Amino acid sequence: MRALGSRPHFGAKEKAVKPARSWCGSLAKDDVGRTVRVCGWVATTRDHGGVVFLDLWDRSGIVQVVVHPDTPEEHKLAHTLRQQDVIEVMGEVVARAPETINPKIPTGEIEVKARAIQVHARADTPPFPLDEAEEVDEALRLTYRYLDLRRSRMQALLALRHRMIRAARAYLDAQGFLEVETPMLTRSTPEGARDYLCPSRIYPGKFFALPQSPQLFKQLLMVAGVDRYYQVARCFRDEDLRADRQPEFTQLDLEMAFVEREDVMALVEGVLAAMLREAGVDVSLPIARMRYAEAMARFGTDRPDLRCPLELVDVTDLMQEVEFKVFREPARKGGLVKVLRVPDGARLSRKQIDDYTAFVGRFGAKGLAWIRVNDPADVPGGLQSPIVKFLSEDVLRALLARVQAQAGDVLFFGAGKPAIVNEPLARLRVRVAEDLGLMEEGHRFVWIVDFPLLEWDEDEHRHVALHHPFTHPHPEDLELLETEPGKVRSLAYDLVWNGEEVGGGSIRIHDPELQRRVFRALGIGEDEAEDKFGFLLRAFRYGAPPHGGFAFGLDRLVALAAGVESIREVIAFPKTQKAACLLTGAPAEVSDKQLAELHLRIRRTKA
Repeated sequence: MRALGSRPHFGAKEKAVKPARSWCGSLAKDDVGRTVRVCGWVATTRDHGGVVFLDLWDRSGIVQVVVHPDTPEEHKLAHTLRQQDVIEVMGEVVARAPETINPKIPTGEIEVKARAIQVHARADTPPFPLDEAEEVDEALRLTYRYLDLRRSRMQALLALRHRMIRAARAYLDAQGFLEVETPMLTRSTPEGARDYLCPSRIYPGKFFALPQSPQLFKQLLMVAGVDRYYQVARCFRDEDLRADRQPEFTQLDLEMAFVEREDVMALVEGVLAAMLREAGVDVSLPIARMRYAEAMARFGTDRPDLRCPLELVDVTDLMQEVEFKVFREPARKGGLVKVLRVPDGARLSRKQIDDYTAFVGRFGAKGLAWIRVNDPADVPGGLQSPIVKFLSEDVLRALLARVQAQAGDVLFFGAGKPAIVNEPLARLRVRVAEDLGLMEEGHRFVWIVDFPLLEWDEDEHRHVALHHPFTHPHPEDLELLETEPGKVRSLAYDLVWNGEEVGGGSIRIHDPELQRRVFRALGIGEDEAEDKFGFLLRAFRYGAPPHGGFAFGLDRLVALAAGVESIREVIAFPKTQKAACLLTGAPAEVSDKQLAELHLRIRRTKA
């Protein structure tokens, strides 16, 4: 680190008239003649025949500072300045000569003629350029995140996040909501993702858990009479490593009492529109509703990207008697056979089809059968595929009619259990549309409603909650809860934007007996329910209003609004895909003394 410059402080005269700080990017032609004080980082320095020009920036923008030889001490000091040195300048705002105006920046019509310069800190050469012209490895950016955040693009993303949160707060305040903070240290309720556990020093052998969401506390607030609550809430989930997920993330969390499903959804639409207005995104209200069953049938996912015009077609019934075992067995044994018709897909090369086969394999598919439709009127002669010989002419004609095949189409097939048919084809649907330029422009929002309340977990051999165990069953399906729990729908609703879930919620259970019935359907007995959730059931006995809520995934919402691919771009200090902090080196080992205080011992395994 180099020594400070020769003028560490303003002189007494300058101090006596020291004006309030002005933002670099706020100065304009109207300020000509004013004495101002600007502070920030040196972006560039240029020596033009004895006159030194400095580009000085702060998060508001950039302004040019000119240092003339007629201030010899400042002029000498200016020659020693380098990029990212931190300085303070006092001087007069002057108009630039017409030929030197820079129309590319808001302050391009003026400059600050320096009268005094103070150096606050000298800077080493950054490990990567801080302009926007050069791509920088993400690991390097995250290691020096404080430098990465100096880049104007990152400053703009943080500012957008701030504006969107501010807009949400203003909207909810106008609707009578209270912002209430809920605990960060709570008890473990392992019915969802894994908890982050915090050992207690005071209570040996016992643990707090960091909240996966404020779910239970916001329901308790409804019992408490805080009938409209919201919070910008930090949440934690110790999930297996997945792309673009963070172990800690932020929700815009809200809950309302005395409401039905449509009340909550309408309120959420208003919040969404207010937030996205800050990003220049127009939301057409009301947002369309789609049932879960329809979304899965047409798109293979409950997060459909409606910009993609391609849809899946179920042909399971046509395949029950075919010679092709790959189709016949799933069709007979409760599986699915679905088709994705790709218009003009015949132009895809065999290599591209092989690439798609490898692509769907990443999501569990064991292969990708296909048929090229050269002439749909000529069966089977007009069809090209290794599998055509295993399908009768009657089946082929019925297949082509059902999918409305045209000459030049390609048909892609998925067969097997629903999970290994729907997700691979849903992913392929969007991938092919992107490759062939079929994706539509714009922003497509949709509500997905009428989810199943429960789903069967093959590993645990029991039903688990599709959302969480506090979601209210659909009133029309209550009688199925004990007899056919897998057929019970819920009053849950997810909001999807261009194929990404940006939030979800539900009407909650407020009747303690119904909550116990749902617990039993989940295999949670009376003793376990009392141990884990007794405080909630007890609260319900003191008068719980009907209530429901919603939580936006704020990081994802801001990322989509900003048009960036990763949520790490809109989080100030994110973790990597491996849930590590390159900046601080977390997670890290702790001392034996700390472990002893927590009554813990590390069991080390051999490498």
